[in-house]
Amino acid sequence: MKTVQLLKGKEAFLERRHPWIFSGAIKTATKEIEDGEIIKVNDYRDNFCAAGFFQAGSIAVRILTFKDEDINDGFWENRLEKAISLRKNLGLMNENTNICRLVHGEGDLLSGLIIDFYNGIAILQAHAVGMYLQRENIAKALKHILKRDLKAVYCKSSATLPERLNAVDDYLIGNAETPHIAFEDSKPFSIDWITGQKTGFFIDQRENRKKLAQYCRGKKVLNTFCYSGGFSIYALQAGADLVHSLDSSSKAMELVEINIALGDYAKKHKSIQADAVKYMNNLEEDYDVIILDPPAFAKHKNKRHQAIKAYTRLNANAIRQIKPGGIIFTFSCSQVVEPLLFQKAVVAAAIQCGRDVKILEQLHQPADHPISAFHPEGEYLKGLIIQVD
Repeated sequence: MKTVQLLKGKEAFLERRHPWIFSGAIKTATKEIEDGEIIKVNDYRDNFCAAGFFQAGSIAVRILTFKDEDINDGFWENRLEKAISLRKNLGLMNENTNICRLVHGEGDLLSGLIIDFYNGIAILQAHAVGMYLQRENIAKALKHILKRDLKAVYCKSSATLPERLNAVDDYLIGNAETPHIAFEDSKPFSIDWITGQKTGFFIDQRENRKKLAQYCRGKKVLNTFCYSGGFSIYALQAGADLVHSLDSSSKAMELVEINIALGDYAKKHKSIQADAVKYMNNLEEDYDVIILDPPAFAKHKNKRHQAIKAYTRLNANAIRQIKPGGIIFTFSCSQVVEPLLFQKAVVAAAIQCGRDVKILEQLHQPADHPISAFHPEGEYLKGLIIQVD
């Protein structure tokens, strides 16, 4: 491995075990180091500190280990086995729930790597060049650990990596047809990782979908930004009188209809293809429960103020129109919008509408999306259950 040396005083990040080293902390010239190359990091006295992937950009090194060890087949198997054991201990990866996240980046000490699992199919998504270059080794380690439980590994990284890399989405092991049926809490879902959003399903809302079921019996429910209808399915099975699923994407509407048919819920369900933000300006139905689960309104700090205004406007539309005593599940998946800031946006919406609002619960990402204690940036999903009087 090549070695880079830190400037004096810049080892503080490593002492706090943060998994990123920024370019401004490095003393050594890096022109000869390839993007994605595994390197060692030494402090200003030339003592070993860590090893990880070098990459071009403000995050110069993504740390894999703070031990002086080889990054070989044994490393990948050990790290992945720990991640998979956690999911099994959480009661996932069984016949009732075989949809889960196997690897969540820094939360599993694998910065830049996401692996989602759908009933025997692993979808690998690299968010760093170094992880993409190791994709074959990662797939081989998955096969060694999961054995017969793994039918195929698909790499879907072309949209998450620099265009210059010319990353190709393809199977690394095996093959599978899409859509593919997998189960969450015994409910069947049709998953399409090739043409669907992200890896094919929004796994991070699993526990929040379960909570929604508590509020839906005999109710009228609107699920906005519904994608493939996860919240809708839970509401229908819980006994909702009617559920409307709203999304601007025709592909999402197709997936919703497939999932509704799998559960035989068509009589109480309606799909609405429309722009959710515009649709929320004037609702035609008097809903008891509304789910607001928009895509990230801000991916960078310079867009945060704009995002807060958008969250406030969207929540105000829902608060203004929902029935007295109605319930709103409202979310933000914008990493740069902290939980308290998001809560303030919802409170601002309530003030605008002049209605009394109670916060019943604060919501988060589930345990198969763990957050490293040393990397608080890994907490991206936040939500509130509010009652509007």
